[in-house]
Amino acid sequence: MNYDVIVIGSGPGGYVAAIRASQLGLKTAIVERESLGGICLNWGCIPTKALLKSAQVFEYVKHAADYGISIKDASHDFGAVIKRSRGVADGMSKGIAFLMKKNKIDVIMGSGKVAAASKVEVTDAAGAKKTYDAKHIILATGARSRELPNIKIDGKKVIGYREAMTLPTQPKSMIVMGSGAIGCEFAYFYNTMGTKVTIVEFMPNILPIEDEDVSKEVAKSFKKSGIEIMTDAAVESVDTKGNTCKVKVKTKTGMVDLEADVVLSAVGVQTNLENLGLETLGIKTDKGKVVVDDFYATNIKGIYAIGDIVKGPALAHVASAEGIICVEKIAGHHPEPLNYNNIPGCTYCLPEVASVGYTEKAAKEAGYQIKVGKFPFSASGKASAAGAKEGFVKVIFDAKYGEFLGAHMVGANVTEMIAEVVAARKLETTGMEIIKTVHPHPTMSEAVMEAAALAYGECIHL
Repeated sequence: MNYDVIVIGSGPGGYVAAIRASQLGLKTAIVERESLGGICLNWGCIPTKALLKSAQVFEYVKHAADYGISIKDASHDFGAVIKRSRGVADGMSKGIAFLMKKNKIDVIMGSGKVAAASKVEVTDAAGAKKTYDAKHIILATGARSRELPNIKIDGKKVIGYREAMTLPTQPKSMIVMGSGAIGCEFAYFYNTMGTKVTIVEFMPNILPIEDEDVSKEVAKSFKKSGIEIMTDAAVESVDTKGNTCKVKVKTKTGMVDLEADVVLSAVGVQTNLENLGLETLGIKTDKGKVVVDDFYATNIKGIYAIGDIVKGPALAHVASAEGIICVEKIAGHHPEPLNYNNIPGCTYCLPEVASVGYTEKAAKEAGYQIKVGKFPFSASGKASAAGAKEGFVKVIFDAKYGEFLGAHMVGANVTEMIAEVVAARKLETTGMEIIKTVHPHPTMSEAVMEAAALAYGECIHL
């Protein structure tokens, strides 16, 4: 079979690239070794959000009296919560299969590798090999849980995110190594379900890539809910010989011994570059990432790479954007290179976290004179009515020109609110234009306008 484009990997980078290629009239195939939709739809973004929604509903029920509602003896069925999450993921994967058929994209099941500059070899589940020809080959093989050298994931007592989504029984206690988005989301989920959770973070703050004010707010909320947090700390070893995990943690003041039913490794991801034929063809890599240009071409003509396996944030929406840009360039269009400083990041624990652009610290380090506005949800009418007064919106502007440098939000629904700032920054909107943009009342999104007004000394409601 001859194709214009073959995509290896069907995650949110791969399947989006394939669909856009088909839309542009290119004969397209996609190779997938496991399930359509990749990690995001099957083991990442989607099923975790289903778990977190169950936790949120349970939390609402437990606090129903705060809203004048009486519910007695509320409980949860852990197995049913897991089953719902898997059902949501399965439904989404079937949706991708429908999109492949709708867009006339051939789906080839098996493990793909680049056999030559224009050939893809696919090995199916039975071990049979078949070679396909393509003018353009896009690598979109994603990533998996990163393993620390001294702490191996065994899938039972030391687990990664996959096992955390499908545990047969709820553990009574859990230690979470790492407090990025994955670590914080699972810490929130299991704590809300009733598991005793301890977070161990190597950096001085949880959610270490976020603005420091945001990290501190989430830490305060987590501690209030009963999660123990150890920062400036590292897990040195995990002994799994007994019924529980005996964990040694190195802190500034010395070694601490902890014990838990399960240890969740959430220390980042590792790219899937093995067995792709990179070395054979001489495709350049650097520090576990494929080296590409602004339009995702590798150093070998006709071969491209997108998503987690290239430099940039390992986020589903980034992979999708890269896939579209890559394919449009292949088709002879003139797409803009992706602006990696305008990529929103979201964490779906409660309170939610959303951010884009410069943190306050990074803006200062970049040499900007800045104006900062920070509007608390405790002053928001909608937040008060919703019983969601936790958190704030923080905005950062260049003092000289009013450029919207960044925004950092923590609170209910902020992952839905951040898109306003992403669009505003894309359109080069200034601080004063945000202030003069009428926002609906009462809404949580008013906080963006109020924070901007605060930065310029014009805030009405604080």
